[in-house]
Amino acid sequence: MIILHADTNHPTLMKKLEEAGHHNIEGYEQTREETLQNQHLYDGIVIRSRYKIDREFIDAAPNLKFIARVGAGLESIDVDYAEERGIKLFSAPEGNRNAVGEHSLGMLLSLFNRLNKADKEVREGLWQREENRGVELDGKTVALIGYGNMGKAFAKKLKGFDVDVIFYDIKEGIADENARQVGYEEFFEKADVVSLHVPWNEETNQMINKEFIGKFKKPFWFINTARGKNVVTADLVEALKEGKILGAGLDVLEYERSSFESLFSNPNNVAVRAADPVPEALRELMFMPHTILSPHVAGWTVESHKKLAEVIADKIIAEFGEGDAKKE
Repeated sequence: MIILHADTNHPTLMKKLEEAGHHNIEGYEQTREETLQNQHLYDGIVIRSRYKIDREFIDAAPNLKFIARVGAGLESIDVDYAEERGIKLFSAPEGNRNAVGEHSLGMLLSLFNRLNKADKEVREGLWQREENRGVELDGKTVALIGYGNMGKAFAKKLKGFDVDVIFYDIKEGIADENARQVGYEEFFEKADVVSLHVPWNEETNQMINKEFIGKFKKPFWFINTARGKNVVTADLVEALKEGKILGAGLDVLEYERSSFESLFSNPNNVAVRAADPVPEALRELMFMPHTILSPHVAGWTVESHKKLAEVIADKIIAEFGEGDAKKE
């Protein structure tokens, strides 16, 4: 098969496909429009998130047999139309779930122990011990929204702590030795920590809003390593001000571009007043001492970079076998 690689990935991906007899085409510099012009030439396409694969794109690719996304979610692809056209879809949540689990735990422990705030103050010559007194994770209830690859990985990381791990998921009967499944009533009553592990779709869009936050019986800590658009930032900021949320660790932001590669549009990826007016909610969030922000890197470790590539290559080869070059 002739496979277009629209984004750069770990070299293992192309190496494994080449060894299996498939032909790789590097299209990293091609615009979406340029790719569309030649899409009839390709049997498969490998993407991250640089551009969307919509109905127009799929219609321009009569020979397309698969779309592979080197990541966990498929929100950049018109999944229904692709499946209607018989196109196989691949993603790789197995490739970065461990990384996401570790990042989530790191954010939570940093928040509990005020590490970012304390570090900044000491570097500025301040030695404020009482103001940086931490709290312990032991004895808390950690509540996960979504129990797929990422939620399960985080629950596994929590096994070493004396915590009660519960989760809510629309799928029934998926509890394991690391967490127990509960209904919303128990979820809202017991949560001390809420961690989000759901995809972004119509059902989850802006699900963390004022109404949702108001249902919890006590203040809680919030972690989001899923998708930024699942959260209404203005409502989150208000809850932080009011003490309904005690602190937040956010690897993703509502204002991210769909490629996940940038927050602002200028080449240096910093805010420019004229081109990128910073939303007021984001501006406030940036200066809150009880928040930790990272640039969508929870699943983007050195190890996961390679593992994501391996998982995608293995799935393509398992489905389509050896290419013509290998058979020769």
